[in-house]
Amino acid sequence: MRPGPDQSIGFVSTFPPTVCGIASYTESLVGGIADRNPESVTGVVSLGEAPTTRSALPVLMNHRTGNRASLRDATAVLNTFETVSLQHEFGIWGHRDGIEVLDFISRLSVPTAVTLHTVLDEPTRNQRAITESLCHLTDRIVVMSQTASRRLVERYGVDPDLIRVIPHGADPGFAGPSLVTGGRPLILTWGLIGPGKGLEWAIRALAEIADMRPLPRYLIAGATHPHVRQDSGEAYRTSLMELTQSLGLGSMVEFDDRYLDRRSLARLVRSADVVVLPYESAEQVTSGVLVEAIAASKPVVATQFPHAVELLSGGVGALAPFGQPHLLGARLRQILSDRPTRERMTARTRLLAADWYWPTIGERFAGVMSDLVAYPATYASTSARHAHVAG
Repeated sequence: MRPGPDQSIGFVSTFPPTVCGIASYTESLVGGIADRNPESVTGVVSLGEAPTTRSALPVLMNHRTGNRASLRDATAVLNTFETVSLQHEFGIWGHRDGIEVLDFISRLSVPTAVTLHTVLDEPTRNQRAITESLCHLTDRIVVMSQTASRRLVERYGVDPDLIRVIPHGADPGFAGPSLVTGGRPLILTWGLIGPGKGLEWAIRALAEIADMRPLPRYLIAGATHPHVRQDSGEAYRTSLMELTQSLGLGSMVEFDDRYLDRRSLARLVRSADVVVLPYESAEQVTSGVLVEAIAASKPVVATQFPHAVELLSGGVGALAPFGQPHLLGARLRQILSDRPTRERMTARTRLLAADWYWPTIGERFAGVMSDLVAYPATYASTSARHAHVAG
């Protein structure tokens, strides 16, 4: 169903100026909905540990996670909308494993869709209980990959009719013409930096192609994740710099610790010859960076994390096993040295990403939310939430 012009959606999520992938996702999604449906009404309850002194639209208030008075105020604000979109990842909600989210959703009296940014294949007992309860209390589940959808059905027993797969979007600026210069090939990784990104494996992979001419450049672009910086400062980035020097790769590896705006980032990605994503987690079912790389028509070399396996298996990139830099290097060498392969991958990425830009994703998402209003009799979860509160 196409969303009506007066549709109202309340979002609850981390949101800029918070620096994290979910905040960027939600900001872009809200913007995409507005692009296609300028008369729609959206508002955001942002998640954080402290109240903001002044909120700029579309943020209506800040929910201090873990604070019950704030939770009551936040849900009261959201219940003034026709529907609510709740973003979930264990680390953005209060209390152990973010269990606060169950109390939060139970107090919502309007049709609600939960977007799951994490669907663990091997959750702890508490994480499984939270995920199962959340799926029971929501009217619709949105995930960004088929892998996440299958996991919900096979591992958590979720009714597949409850699930909608809507890809992570990309800024249309990533679709601009290639800005490759034709000089030294540029290998690029970007995003918030921290342990688990596997950047040490990419650096070691560079040692495998140090004989190539012209000599490739590897740029690691992005600020250290705020939580990592709070816990351990710049220790991880420093360790990467030390590894680079110990391997004699100072002329190949570069670091840019800026947090780039979307336009600057899009130009940087369009200037790359190939993107490398050496992530270490076999649990990652969503990667916005991977989507943006494909949207920019860039061949991708990635480790075998689930979202990469799903998107790259069709010939738009190459996969390497976890923790094997010699194979990661071999994949990079093949793409950089074989122009027909590189051009074939580029053409396939362009086809794959054709419907991934935020205005299209926003329209699809708004359509899912509109269906919750149009067919309320088919959704029993709102009454289930009331029973949960009463219990």
